[in-house]
Amino acid sequence: MHINGEEKDLASPTALSELLTQLDYRAAFVAVELNGTIVKQADFGSTTITDADKLEIVSFVGGG
Repeated sequence: MHINGEEKDLASPTALSELLTQLDYRAAFVAVELNGTIVKQADFGSTTITDADKLEIVSFVGGG
């Protein structure tokens, strides 16, 4: 699979919410595009990621 343009190995299909946790992302502070489609945060737990998928993960950063 590809995450933010980098090749990654995914051993088995995984819930998007689990994958975000494994990658140390806080789900409340990211936007995720899966194969060109934005995934709603409410769907992170029910969206399954496989080794064939392409993810783009964007973190929100505050400051001023």
